[in-house]
Amino acid sequence: MTDQDKEQAHDPDDSGYDLSTVIENLCYSKADEFRLLGYEHVSGLDIWDCISSKYAKTGTPPLHQIVNDILSLKTTQFMNWMTMRAYTGGPL
Repeated sequence: MTDQDKEQAHDPDDSGYDLSTVIENLCYSKADEFRLLGYEHVSGLDIWDCISSKYAKTGTPPLHQIVNDILSLKTTQFMNWMTMRAYTGGPL
């Protein structure tokens, strides 16, 4: 193994994962969790819209914060966001 191969093997940006796909899968997983709890019409896109709405004013945070926000999202937080979106005329 050459030095260049070793460097590429430890390069975190070249992990073989597409970050948008990883985030999308996390959102789908959270939507599946909500469906198991009885919220049958929640999609992965709804989860992402809820999470990303927090970043509108501050910008996109680091990846670990996005992952934490998705995984720690509670149904009450999501339903509050859906209610506010309905009041402000956003799409449901």
